[in-house]
Amino acid sequence: MFLVTGAAGQIAYSLLFSIAKGDVFGKDQPIVLLLLDISPMLPVLDGVVMELQDCALPLLKEVVSTDKEEVAFKDLDVAILVGSMPRRDGMERKDLLKANVAIFKSQGGALDKFAKKTVKVLVVGNPANTNCLIAAKSAPSIPKENFSCLTRLDHNRACSQVAIRCSVPATHVKNVIIWGNHSSTQYPDVHHCKVNMAGSDLPCFEAVKDDAWLKGDFIATVQQRGAAVIKARKLSSAMSAAKAICDHLRDIWSGTPEGEFISMGVYSTGNRYGVPEDLVYSFPVQIKDKSWKIVDGLDINDFSKSRMDASAAELIEERDMALSTLAV
Repeated sequence: MFLVTGAAGQIAYSLLFSIAKGDVFGKDQPIVLLLLDISPMLPVLDGVVMELQDCALPLLKEVVSTDKEEVAFKDLDVAILVGSMPRRDGMERKDLLKANVAIFKSQGGALDKFAKKTVKVLVVGNPANTNCLIAAKSAPSIPKENFSCLTRLDHNRACSQVAIRCSVPATHVKNVIIWGNHSSTQYPDVHHCKVNMAGSDLPCFEAVKDDAWLKGDFIATVQQRGAAVIKARKLSSAMSAAKAICDHLRDIWSGTPEGEFISMGVYSTGNRYGVPEDLVYSFPVQIKDKSWKIVDGLDINDFSKSRMDASAAELIEERDMALSTLAV
């Protein structure tokens, strides 16, 4: 049982076909899709259901569309929480957080009440890190380790920028890291990145041969990529976000390759990098048997530490603001 919220939206429209045809959970895994959205979007959702049916996909056993949490969250194996309140013109950040706290408190409660205790929860709707934290706190019977938020899109953006710079395929770039918040304070870190060039794995700085770019425009480009897409398309990232969701979930399901790590927003408590506890913060992780583990022992220089701390400070501010509205 696989749930997608915000299912009438553009990210879901790019995502659902890939899930339903087996790109994420395997070519032998039958799929029951549950699609949740707000009541006014149900007519649009009916059209999405019709298209999924018309694809005649062998793995897609059933599609259920609903605006009711008790239907959507029942006996779930995976929940992909895409739907959130977008920031509107003139909206203060505290008002955005307050609106999203209400959504993710409710959905966390529904997970707690109706879903399997083994459910894997991926939060995509922004502000994703803090929304993920609120959902996890609202589902006390589900382990915090079962919750993660999407920073894989940022990770993929960073890989792609390095690959373009080095004139290699993106698959030749591994072990970039996104630290922190899925926001403009995120820190794309390539100090541990390897680039395969002419059959040899080179350190990223050696492969790129432009330290100023890696410490300047590269970081800014990844941090601001979402805004750049909106400026160009007049819409937020959808195709690339859907691909990143698939990558994230496939790695949870199938594990990460030996010696490689990817970026995910996960619960910070117990980390060894000095990141404050009780946050959902993006770390380098390795995954085995559907369980993630933060990669320990990576050297962090002062350049990196200051940027990691800045993103943590933003997340603390978001968390405290969100929790204050939760308590009201």
